Amino acid sequence: MKTKANKKRRIILLAIPALLILSLCLYMADYYRAGDAARAALLSDDVLVEETDFGWFFDGPAADAALIFYPGAKVEETAYAPLLHRLARSGPDVFLLRMPLHIALLGTERAQAVMERYDYARWYVGGHSLGGLAAADFAAEHAVAGVVLLAAYPTKPLEEPMLLICGTEDGVINRERMAKAQSFGTVEELMIPGGNHADFGDYGAQRRDNAALIPPERQQRETAEAVAAWIARSESAGAA
Repeated sequence: MKTKANKKRRIILLAIPALLILSLCLYMADYYRAGDAARAALLSDDVLVEETDFGWFFDGPAADAALIFYPGAKVEETAYAPLLHRLARSGPDVFLLRMPLHIALLGTERAQAVMERYDYARWYVGGHSLGGLAAADFAAEHAVAGVVLLAAYPTKPLEEPMLLICGTEDGVINRERMAKAQSFGTVEELMIPGGNHADFGDYGAQRRDNAALIPPERQQRETAEAVAAWIARSESAGAA
């Protein structure tokens, strides 16, 4: 009986690591994939798109300002390429961060390496959903010019000005916490009529979200225009 018990114990001890590895593999495989529009937006035109060791660089005509973007949780990072490509065309240059396990909260400090490598007069950080929370956490510990939050909100007071953009049909965001964020600093809020949570990126429908009443392209265009205008105002105010 003792031998059988020891054998059973060894089998259990061997099975536990195997189950943990299997669970990790399944978790890593379960994320929202980028769509066709995202893949097309990774091609260069008047915006040079470059894959780097930290993620992707959308190099447009801007010279003084750049935005570092944190992707939403469990979303393939390149899903945000259509939005960020459009933004770099008329606003700041954009750096899209690659995240461990597609979770921005596991790579909050990754913006620092980008800021140390590139020379811009002013840095902005931003992100979508939990990626926005990670960007706000980074801003709480580092000097940046402003924070762009897409369907996101800070969880602590910030000195930097914030732009908060959300769709009226968003079924994921906690609206009570979003309202509370107004007390965490200087916040400019924009609601996109008909927009939802997922369509800031190109990764399909998201669990618990509502259907959008406008095409994704319109939500991304209005977002890019709003972010570019907000940063342009910030740049003008800083230069005054």
